[in-house]
Amino acid sequence: MTVKPVFRYDMTIEEIGGAGNQYIESVWKTLYDSMLDELTIAFREIEDAAYGLYLDQLMPVIFDSLEDAGFEATEPLKEHDFVIGRCLLFRNSLEKWGTEENRSRIFWNVIRSKNGQQPIGTLLTEIPHSHLKFDIPRAPVLYSLSEHEREQIARGIRRIKESE
Repeated sequence: MTVKPVFRYDMTIEEIGGAGNQYIESVWKTLYDSMLDELTIAFREIEDAAYGLYLDQLMPVIFDSLEDAGFEATEPLKEHDFVIGRCLLFRNSLEKWGTEENRSRIFWNVIRSKNGQQPIGTLLTEIPHSHLKFDIPRAPVLYSLSEHEREQIARGIRRIKESE
């Protein structure tokens, strides 16, 4: 049985974040354990990019389910964009928190309704990780922001991280 998050077109950004976190909580550790040997080897060769391989398995079902419910989580790609997990763009991320063995990178996706393209808010994806070896010390987590402009999103991320 495949676990999928359940999103509805009338959900708020907070409800989307909650449903996404329920999904992540239910699958992240099993997926991590099943990929650990492969990703430990990959980390020796490609370092942080190994986390992208993990997110490539964890995140697409969230973005596919959002799309199925009538939301858009992507934006037009630029020439040098690097995308992981189907919709996570490196240019839309910050990594400023934690130690080398427990860093935190946060990606953001502005979520829009497909029909009107108006933003309903921003979904943040935090991936805790180590730069010393392949390790995800705790579950990735989604946060939601009502803001959708780049500067406001960066302020919202700082507010979340400083309150921890």
